[in-house]
Amino acid sequence: MGETSLRKRGEDEKSIQSNEPKTTSLQKEVGLVSGICIIVGTIIGSGIFISPKSVLSNTETVGPCLIIWAACGILATLGALCFAELGTMITKSGGEYPYLMEAFGPIPAYLFSWTSLMVMKPSSFAIICLSFSEYVCAPFYSGCKPPETVIKCLAAAAIMLITTVNALSVRLGSYVQNFFTAAKLVIVAVIIISGLVLLAQGNTKNFENSFEGTKLSVGTVSLAFYNGLWAYDGWNQLNYITEELKEPFRNLPRAIVIGIPLVTVCYILMNIAYFAVMSPTELLQSQAVAVTFGDRVLYPASWVVPLFVAFSTIGAANGTCFTAGRLIYVAGREGHMLKVLSYISVRRLTPAPAIIFYGIIATIYIIPGDINSLVNYFSFAAWLFYGLTILGLIVMRFTKKDLERPIKVPIFIPILVTLISVFLVLAPIISRPAWEYLYCVLFILSGLIFYFLFVYYKFGWAQKISKPVTMYLQMLMEVVPPEKETE
Repeated sequence: MGETSLRKRGEDEKSIQSNEPKTTSLQKEVGLVSGICIIVGTIIGSGIFISPKSVLSNTETVGPCLIIWAACGILATLGALCFAELGTMITKSGGEYPYLMEAFGPIPAYLFSWTSLMVMKPSSFAIICLSFSEYVCAPFYSGCKPPETVIKCLAAAAIMLITTVNALSVRLGSYVQNFFTAAKLVIVAVIIISGLVLLAQGNTKNFENSFEGTKLSVGTVSLAFYNGLWAYDGWNQLNYITEELKEPFRNLPRAIVIGIPLVTVCYILMNIAYFAVMSPTELLQSQAVAVTFGDRVLYPASWVVPLFVAFSTIGAANGTCFTAGRLIYVAGREGHMLKVLSYISVRRLTPAPAIIFYGIIATIYIIPGDINSLVNYFSFAAWLFYGLTILGLIVMRFTKKDLERPIKVPIFIPILVTLISVFLVLAPIISRPAWEYLYCVLFILSGLIFYFLFVYYKFGWAQKISKPVTMYLQMLMEVVPPEKETE
């Protein structure tokens, strides 16, 4: 039938919600509420329920621990406001990718997409699904650890299900996100309310002399920030779907200003609730803080905690898949990935090839299973690119003065966030040098090999290989290239 007939059918099909025909481009179907749910649902995953002890282990006492959680929320909010200016100035999906492209050119943008697509995002997706699988399997293997094979198979099934949902429909993916965000907020509310009741009953012993014995250093503070910011990771996710956001000039900053402070307040209150039940020593000895909390406070209804933690992880996985697929889509559209990854489903009007590719890579990462240490070392690369992106905002204030800026943050905010990013990247390396940081840098730079071989020089043999693959997938999945953007 060919590309022309596929495109024509996509253009002729009428929208269910409107009498206007939809073109083969991403549709604006994400409103303010869905935007807030994507931010909240992606940020609140398994971290705050399982291991807030990572921050406490570096601060050692309650007072500095709570301050770090609040400071991480403030930093995430400031970073997101900088991204709000970028997102309304450069209204393209893909998060940091189009911003780095506009500010510094194709090489930094390609290195970001290379690092994100091959390691950071799919490995995070895999870990979230593995966490979900462990909580689901636990009730069926009481008193013993579930078999690794069962955990990995269930995690792979979760990845396949989430990938299918997001490839089928933007609206369905949004509805799934909204449901699981509501579910995780229920357990957050249960923990917070239980903690406040305990405080009202006089359980304040662990907050007495909360700064006594504090021994902080540059290294411990940076590592505490690392662990706290890992729990806040996802604050920039709405920028990955700017092209699908209704009224982005209004809804993007509103979702940020509502969503991230909401998460910050929840995180602080949840930590207060934990300390109302456990001493710092007991919290550090707990394998899963929220489960320990549930056993002590909600018994005999303690089963509610692992159930809702499973809801929380699957919601975070869905939000990650929803946004990461757009990064692959934009990279393919710019010619930095296989062209077929920029194609859009005629029937579903979703970047289905990009989402499916993302799901396949994430499934591969499930095979080794224990990749937490790898992701921890790559988290410093994330802040390297965050800092570079916000530096690009400062640079474009001088080099792209003609660009319209519906939102313009005070210049001291991006300068402050850039300096903090430099601190976060360098401090852990200086305080605890490790070969893994060097391996990470070498992997990032290895992307240059693929850039010059396949993107810059575009060898003919690579084009001959990719062309039949593209044509086959185009016919199999009924996808067409996105319509060219107008200036």
